[in-house]
Amino acid sequence: MNKTHFLYLIVSCLLVSCFKNEKQNQRSSGKTNTISIVIDDQLWYGEVGDSIRNKFASPVLGLTQEEPLFTINQYPAKLLEGFVTDSRSIIVVKKAGVDKFEIKHNFNSLPHNTFRIYGKSVDDIICSLEFNGAQIIKVIRDSEINKIRQDNKKALLKPDIIKNKFHIDLEIPVGYEYMLHKNKFMWLKNDIISGNTSLLIYQIPISRITKGADIVENIVRMRDSVGRYIKGREPNTRMITGEAYAPYFSIVELNGKKTFETKGTWELRNDFMTGPFINYAIIDKAYNRILVIEGFCYSPSNQERDLMLELEAIIKSVKIDKR
Repeated sequence: MNKTHFLYLIVSCLLVSCFKNEKQNQRSSGKTNTISIVIDDQLWYGEVGDSIRNKFASPVLGLTQEEPLFTINQYPAKLLEGFVTDSRSIIVVKKAGVDKFEIKHNFNSLPHNTFRIYGKSVDDIICSLEFNGAQIIKVIRDSEINKIRQDNKKALLKPDIIKNKFHIDLEIPVGYEYMLHKNKFMWLKNDIISGNTSLLIYQIPISRITKGADIVENIVRMRDSVGRYIKGREPNTRMITGEAYAPYFSIVELNGKKTFETKGTWELRNDFMTGPFINYAIIDKAYNRILVIEGFCYSPSNQERDLMLELEAIIKSVKIDKR
């Protein structure tokens, strides 16, 4: 074998190896917010399929455009489950001799989550979907957020500035840049191909939100007051909470503390820019403050769902220093 043939053989082997590794990496990571449904066509195109689509492909709240909660790929039940490896979660639905709901986790390979919903009849399957749907959604979303956090940890922004100012740890991936520093306010921004994502961190007195009956109104007023720091290219612009629709509000727990979660849309007054936001106002009695961490994105004509999940994952990594 001459040198030319030998080099050709080596290069070919390297290319094949790289291609295999790339495919294996894609198969081991899966696609964000994508689930595979293994189900007979007869069930999929009937009431059971309608129930699945209504529950797992319902519109995401707070976006400027309609996007499904999850992207769904359907596969016939005759297909072996082991071949369905393009998503981190699989839901197997079929008629069986017994009613059964089961969750299995396997974080070493795809799928990470396998849900089995068996029923003696169509009504039994639909009943199980209704009863267990919220739990399935929570498990999948938690799994997606954990995956994003694992990826972020590979290259994190140095936390010293944020830690010294707010006494917190926050897993912010490299790519974000500090846009604005104030005494109790910080804005970080990450430019992406489709636009940008931003994080706001600030603190206010506890009474600023909790005083009065309408907490949502207080949060909107708070957002609009700090919106003066976020300006567009045109003069006399500032970010405000979208006025067309009321924000979505819920009470959750973050880092063991009561937290107000608000989702909605923002817009630039006197400008055309708009996008979704997710705002967490954490009641931090130890530091006698409301700690606010907000994520928002600007992605015109592109999907916002996955960008907002990435911001949610960053925010939910927060750890407040003990005082």
